[in-house]
Amino acid sequence: MARKAGERAAHIETDPIPEMADGIDLSQVEEVLRHSIGAELRHTHRSLVQDLQDRLEAVGLPIGMWYFLRVLWEEDGLTQRELSQKVGSMEPTTVEQLRNMEARGLIERRRSEDDRRKMHVHLTPAGIELKQSLLPIGGAVNATALHGLSNEEVAQLRELLGHMRRNLEEAVAARRQALRQAGGTARSSRTRRAAVAG
Repeated sequence: MARKAGERAAHIETDPIPEMADGIDLSQVEEVLRHSIGAELRHTHRSLVQDLQDRLEAVGLPIGMWYFLRVLWEEDGLTQRELSQKVGSMEPTTVEQLRNMEARGLIERRRSEDDRRKMHVHLTPAGIELKQSLLPIGGAVNATALHGLSNEEVAQLRELLGHMRRNLEEAVAARRQALRQAGGTARSSRTRRAAVAG
């Protein structure tokens, strides 16, 4: 089964979406998107989140708190900004979530001794203790998702997903770099024109 799936993926990869241009064949694009890996990943992620949310609700924890606890269990004492970056949330969302966690007695916020503008987030004993009961829930969700896959298939899945992520990160970085360079070139051109006009 894994081999057939790999063959299908290989076939799809050999038919990439062509560069957008006049007269593009939309039927070709539709055929590629019909097998969209992005859509499969989105649907799978949605199912993972739903399973995790159901399990956490059964023990009285909102799923939003889970992501912050996971980071703090690994690295306690981060600043609010660092925590936002690691969780991948906007700072206003982080502030609201931390306020709720603080009200539950799971974390406490302390001003930095070196920079009073910074607020560090520390787990309380209650927040630390939750790790023993909540981590197995996360493990159970992963076990459910990976049921029926061999260790080799799981390792290959991680490798393929990592490869995809690196492709996308490199593409985004290259695009942004090109835009920055184009912006710099445009500014230099305007500066030269202004100097000539002056």
